Amino acid sequence: MGCVLTKKTKQTPGYEEPTVLAAETPCQSSSCSFTVCEVEALYELFKKLSSSIFDDGIIHKEEFQLALFRNKNKKNLFADRIFDLFDLKRNGVIEFGEFVRSLGVFHPHALVEDKIAFAFRLYDLRQTGFIEREELKEMVLALLHESDLILSDDVIETIVDKSFSDADTNGDGKIDPEEWKEFVKKNPSLIKNMTLPYLKDITLAFPSFVLSSEVEDSEM
Repeated sequence: MGCVLTKKTKQTPGYEEPTVLAAETPCQSSSCSFTVCEVEALYELFKKLSSSIFDDGIIHKEEFQLALFRNKNKKNLFADRIFDLFDLKRNGVIEFGEFVRSLGVFHPHALVEDKIAFAFRLYDLRQTGFIEREELKEMVLALLHESDLILSDDVIETIVDKSFSDADTNGDGKIDPEEWKEFVKKNPSLIKNMTLPYLKDITLAFPSFVLSSEVEDSEM
């Protein structure tokens, strides 16, 4: 079945054709690549997010914060890191193409290896290619803050020490990508937030799209 935007919309900054984006978001199987229909549905979601504060067709950090926490002023390292990784052009905003390409890794059927790699970059705060103990601690504190879980400093240090020593198998004081990969395989809960179930049926959120299409998915 095809799909189509209900009407031609003004192209926003960074807009890219759904056919191009659908072809660039491969997953573990053909059934989880974003189809043209899904990319068009994501565009509707993108438009809502990008106009929540500034109606300029791009997602600013405040709008990203608002979408995650319903509060544009709430600061959170975890949200900041995700925003930075979505901002592929490093220009301080998220354009539509960046939005779709970045969301691909959160698809329920995206490669686990891709999710692990994304999570590594999330924790590699200083972008050195390694995760150091202080970086791990900063992320643990951010996640605890977001969950409103209050632990004593001693307990937090124990958690960080245990996690870091378990991951740093060669004992060189830093976690490299291979060590991280093995650590996550033993602790899969670390990437549980790397999956957004609704992406599997994104068009159901926008039923008006499931219509005859200008571009049939069969043409992809």
